[in-house]
Formats: sequence, C-alpha cells, structure tokens
Amino acid sequence: MFYSISLTKGIRGLVELTHFFDRRVIDGITNGVGITSFFEAWVQDPLHVRPIAHAIWDPHFGQPAVEAFTRGGAPGPVNIAYSGVYQWWYTIGLRTNEDLYTGALFLLFLSALSLIAGWLHLQPKWKPSVSWFKNAESRLNHHLSGLFGVSSLAWTGHLVHVAIPGSRGEYVRWNNFLDVLPHPQGLGPFFSGQWNLYAQNPDSSSHLFGTSQGSGTAILTLLGGFHPQTQSLWLTDIAHHHLAIAILFLIAGHMYRTNFGIGHSIKDLLEAHIPPGGRLGQGHKGLYDTINNSIHFQLGLALASLGVITSLVAQHMYSLPAYAFIAQDFTTQAALYTHHQYIAGFIMTGAFAHGAIFFIRDYNPEQNEDNVLARMLDHKEAIISHLSWASLFLGFHTLGLYVHNDVMLAFGTPEKQILIEPIFAQWIQSAHGKTSYGFDVLLSSTNGPAFNAGRSIWLPGWLNAVNENSNSLFLTIGPGDFLVHHAIALGLHTTTLILVKGALDARGSKLMPDKKDFGYSFPCDGPGRGGYL
Repeated sequence: MFYSISLTKGIRGLVELTHFFDRRVIDGITNGVGITSFFEAWVQDPLHVRPIAHAIWDPHFGQPAVEAFTRGGAPGPVNIAYSGVYQWWYTIGLRTNEDLYTGALFLLFLSALSLIAGWLHLQPKWKPSVSWFKNAESRLNHHLSGLFGVSSLAWTGHLVHVAIPGSRGEYVRWNNFLDVLPHPQGLGPFFSGQWNLYAQNPDSSSHLFGTSQGSGTAILTLLGGFHPQTQSLWLTDIAHHHLAIAILFLIAGHMYRTNFGIGHSIKDLLEAHIPPGGRLGQGHKGLYDTINNSIHFQLGLALASLGVITSLVAQHMYSLPAYAFIAQDFTTQAALYTHHQYIAGFIMTGAFAHGAIFFIRDYNPEQNEDNVLARMLDHKEAIISHLSWASLFLGFHTLGLYVHNDVMLAFGTPEKQILIEPIFAQWIQSAHGKTSYGFDVLLSSTNGPAFNAGRSIWLPGWLNAVNENSNSLFLTIGPGDFLVHHAIALGLHTTTLILVKGALDARGSKLMPDKKDFGYSFPCDGPGRGGYL
C-alpha cells in the first residue's frame, strides 16, 4: 500500500463530506429553478406554453436581442427550459408557484443540513473510523433497506397520496392530507388481504390528466402502455412499480450477516464462487479482502454501476417516459438523452481510471492467485487485441459505408447506396409486439400462446403503445439506425479499448514490466500517464 492509515481515514471522511456537498449542490440548483419559474402559466396549457428556465440579465443586450429573447408572454428576455423539470413537477402533483416555493424552501433546508452533516464528519469526534467503512455487510444492508427500500416506499406514498389524486383533479396538501383517502375503501383491502381491489376501476382511456373527467379510483395497477393524452406511463403503474421495488429492497436489506449471526456472509459467498474443475481458475476467491481494503476498487465498481444505470436512464427516459407531456417535447427528449449519455461517459471513464489506480497501488498478486483478477491480467493481451480488431472492423466498415453512401448522393445516384436493414433488431421489436415489420412472431402473432396469455391483463395497453406512432417507445427502425448504431458502437469500443489498455497495462506491460515503479514524471510513460506502452 502506498498510503498510510491516517490518509485513508482522511479520504474516507472526505468521501462522506462530498456525498453531503453533492446533495447540497443538487438541492440548490433545483431550488433555483423553482424560484425563477413560469410554472403556473405552463400548467394551464403544457403542450403549447414554453417552460422558462430563467430570465437573462445581460447588459450587452440591445433592443433587437431583448425582443428576440422575450417570448411566450414573458415580461423580458428569457431562456426556454429543456430540462424536463416542469413536466416532472406537474406529474408529481405540484400545481402552483406556492407549491414550488414551499419545495424550494424545503430543498434549501436540506442543503443546509447536508452542508452541516458534511462538515461534522470531518471533525475528530465525529470522523468515521476505517473499521466502520470496512463493515461491508452492515453498509450493504443499510443502503439496500434504508436508501433504496425506504426511499422507494416513501415515493410510493407521495405518488398515492399526492400525485395520483392530483392527476384526477384533487388538490392534496398538508392541510387536508389526513382527510382525503387515496382510495375509497382506505386501508380496508390491505388488512383484509383483498389487495386486488386497489387495482380495480383504473383511469379510462378518455381521462384528461389533471381533471376528474374519465378518472378512476385504482391506485396500484399493471395496465401497461401509456396514458393516451399525456403519452407517459400510467401513474398507477408507476406507484405499483415503486411499491414492488420497495418491498424487494427492504427484504434484500436483511440478507447479509451483521451483529445478529443470521443471513449470508459476503466473504463466504465469494469464497464459494469457484467454478467446478477445468481451466477456469479460482473464481472469486480472495476478492472480499481485496475489494474491502481498496477504496479505489470500491469507487471503480460504484462508478461502473452508476455509469451503466445512467446510460439506461438516458434510453428509458424517452422510450418509457414517466412524466406527463414530456414525450411531446422533442427538444427536451433529445437534450435529456444527450445529457445522461454524456454523464454516463464521464462516470465510466472514472471507473476505469480508479480501476487502473487499484492495479497500481492496491493489487496484491499473492492474495489473488488464479482468481478472476489474476486471470484477467493473464489474458490482457488477448482482451486488448480483440478490442482492437473489433474497433478496426467497426471503423473501416461503418465509415466506409457512410463515405460510399455520401458519394452516391453527391453524384445524384441515391439508388446505388448500400442500405442494410437491421433485421435482428426488427425481429426483437416484433417479438415484443410491433406488427409493422410483418415477422408474425411471439407477441406480434395474434394466434400465439404468448399473445393470448397476457391478453386480459397488461397486453392491450402495451400493444397499443408499441404500434402507435405518437410515442417513442419502439421507434420504427431502418438502415439509418443500423449505421448510426454501428457508429456509436465504434465510439464505445474504441473508448473501451483505450481505457482497458490503460488500466490493464498501468502496472506493467511486456515492454515495461516494472512500470509501477517509475516516477510520476517519467518522460514516456509511468503511472501518471495511465499506460501508453
């Protein structure tokens, strides 16, 4: 190890501080947008009134610029909002500027609390110990139950008590919170075990969001598909989803052994993960101590997980929009997709960077003999060369097709383009119910058992959503998508090649096996360069 125990304690304290500080920054930004909003005017007509992010105060603006940026009935020059927060506020039941003001004050309070808590964790009396951080089972239980379980349950409560009544024209706030039943039968069905009653009488397809017209009484449903007017997921489906997630994580948070001697030991689980005979090595043997003793490994794993999740959020925010009317705001959809994919890229780069630091500083070959880490290093030349040929193949073929097609268009012979249909992706969409490709398979086959099995439960809403052109769930794909996706794959594989080579060769390569021992400023390579040779 290159760093001392005292430094490790300091870093862990700073980690705690940054958690709280990050929370404070996010709360502060959201609070700022809430204060300078145009929300009440937007609520009256979400499809035609443009949301405002903030006013523009620029001393260089002359009259023409002032007029150009004064739009949507605003009193002065403004920036239009493409963040989606207006749709989010509207969906979760906020309706007035007073609601936003109350929320902004609450977020400011949370920000102050987070700042104090972060500062507190740096004081000697309150500084967490290294052993506290190394108690992996307790930490995992706490995060699974406390963070994911309780927060999901709380969010379900908000959706059921505030958001769903709000979507049906009922205004629920602290003053009438205890008087308005979210369901006509209250908690009766819950205690009697007749939970199915909560799913009966859902909102109809003619429901006008924010009014009682066409509304039902159900609070937890599995309708599938989208609300016909807002083109977003049914709020009752979302509430059901969050309740299921909450129960799952509350149970998961009791799985690992802590002070009570019951549950699983993560170390025992990892030690048992050894493949049966053959040439697959020692599996996960030794990983528990390796991970638990390296904050860089832990950070790398956390960043890798978060990077994947953020990328999935980018995809699902437009394909399964949860917020009312956001599907009809195409600029916001594109902005949010780009925003989350950029963040995913930065986070994933950080994952590889800290993985490389782990291999330089913390990796001990004796503790990890013949396990997955050792075998990955043993096969690093094969991994890197495979990534290399994949990147080269994608580069030459994708860019070659683009160049050919562009030349054909430039020469006025578009019929000579090479256009390849993405038949496998089309088949997958067809299997999920899209009928326009004519594959007649699984859910797109009206005579198949898969179609008939879910017909009376969730399928009608899903099939309508998949085959309508008014949403972005299953966009019809063709040769352009085939090329674009291969171009994206080129970028991903090349980036992965650079990062994987940097991480796996960070400690030493065949040309420079003792690289980790070089000084930081070694002219050609060394740990400061991340591995070039």
